[in-house]
Parts: sequence; structure tokens; C-alpha cells
Amino acid sequence: MRPEHLATPEALETFLRGFEEGTLAKSEWTHGAHVAAAAYYLFNSNFETVLPLMRARIRAFNLSVGGANTATSGYHETLTHFWLLIVAESLRQHPPPSRLEAARHAVQVFGEARALHTLYYSGDVVKDSTARQQWRSPDLLPLPVDQA
Repeated sequence: MRPEHLATPEALETFLRGFEEGTLAKSEWTHGAHVAAAAYYLFNSNFETVLPLMRARIRAFNLSVGGANTATSGYHETLTHFWLLIVAESLRQHPPPSRLEAARHAVQVFGEARALHTLYYSGDVVKDSTARQQWRSPDLLPLPVDQA
């Protein structure tokens, strides 16, 4: 079943506006929502432009729902970087005709793949506070994309 925010372009815009403004419910910010947002912002853009945008918006969203961005919780630079690279590569290989189709594609391919990063990163890296603050290259397998 497709999430409601992927039903129409307007629903996706409303959903992302809630994310950007901090009015989205914490329970709605799922892994699928993360990859949909990544694809939305990556459409007609690039990793280098979208990474700082996602950093800022995820950090702000975490605060808006009462979370914190610390060395042990909240925003995770390595995982954000990883997912943006993976989604960007998928969109490069399968260019969508619209932002909505980009988001739908990302959710279809990666929405249930929440643990994909464990093929590339050991638990030690993911739990490391340094990896939460700055990009760490994979320690298990190289990424199947150019690492920006």
C-alpha cells in the first residue's frame, strides 16, 4: 500500500512542508519518509546541494518534535550521507519524470530496506559518535556509487 503522502503531487508537497516547518508528527517521519524526502530534494538537483539542506532540515525537525541532536542521538551524518548517495545513484540510473515519481521510486526501492546500511557499515561505525558528527566511509563493503 502506498503512503498517503505519495498519492498526489499536492499530498507530497503538503507532507514535505510539514517536515520543513516542523509540524509533521514524529510518527510520520519514518525511514520511507526519509528516502522520499531525499528523492524529492534530489530531483533535478545533486548530492552536493541536497546534503547541507537535509542536514539542516533533519536537525531542525528533530528539535521540533522534542528530540536532540547529540553525540548519541538524533541526526546521524554518516547515515544521512549514505542514504543520499544511494538514492541519488538510483535516481541517476532510473531518471524519474517528476518529483512525485522520484519519491515513489525511492520508497518502492528503499522504503523497506531500512537495514541496507548494515551491508556497508559495522555496528561499531554506526554507533560511533564521530560517525554521527562526520562522514565515515564504509568499513565492510565499498559503496556502489561515487562517494562525494
